[in-house]
Amino acid sequence: MIATPTPGPDLLNPANHALIMIDFQSQMAFATKSIDAVTLRNNAALISRAAAGFKVPTILTTVAEKSFSGPMFGEITDAFRNQPLLDRTSMNTWEDAAVIEHVNAIGRDRLVFAGLWTSVCIVGPTLSALAQGFEVYVIADACGDVSDEAHERAMERMIQTGVRPMTSLQYLLELQRDWARTETYEMTTGIARQYGGAYGLGIIYAKAMFGAAEGH
Repeated sequence: MIATPTPGPDLLNPANHALIMIDFQSQMAFATKSIDAVTLRNNAALISRAAAGFKVPTILTTVAEKSFSGPMFGEITDAFRNQPLLDRTSMNTWEDAAVIEHVNAIGRDRLVFAGLWTSVCIVGPTLSALAQGFEVYVIADACGDVSDEAHERAMERMIQTGVRPMTSLQYLLELQRDWARTETYEMTTGIARQYGGAYGLGIIYAKAMFGAAEGH
C-alpha cells in the first residue's frame, strides 16, 4: 500500500454536494431546548455564509411560513439574497414535490442537511434520501429539538442508518481544507472570525498581535 497526498472521497468539497436548510423559523425555535437560540442562529449563519461563499447549491425550505411558523432566520436569508423559499405543508421535506424537483435539478447525490426539529424535520428527509441511494450528512450543531433526549435519539437513529454527522465549523473548514487556496482564504477566515467562537477569537488575536496567517 502506498500513501498519496490526496483527500479521501468521503470529504466534502464545494462541487460534490448540496445543502438543504429546513425550517429555521421562529415558531420552531421557540420550543427548541437542546441548543440555545443564540448558538443555533450563529451556527445557521456560519453554514449559510460558508455555502454561499463557496457557491454550494442550497435549498431553503420552510413549513407553513405565512400561517404558523413565521419567517426563516434572517442570518440565512441575508446570505442567500433573492433566493426563493420553498414553503411546504409536509413535515417530511422529502415528500414535497417542489423540493424534490430542486434536488433533481441540482443533480448531486451527496446531500447535507440542517434544521429544526432534528427528530421530525431532519429524520424524515434524511432517512428518505438514504432509502433512495443518496449519501447524507447532518450538521448536528445546526439542528435542534424540544429536548436533549429528542435531539440525541434522533442523531443516533440517523447514524445507525448511515447518516454522517458533522459540525458547523467542521463544514466551513472542510470546504476550505487547504490554507494555500488563496482565492477563498480571506472569506473563510472572515466567516470564522465572525461566527467561529473561540477559534475566531484566536484568529483575531494572532493577526492583531503577530500578523499571523494560516499556512505561512
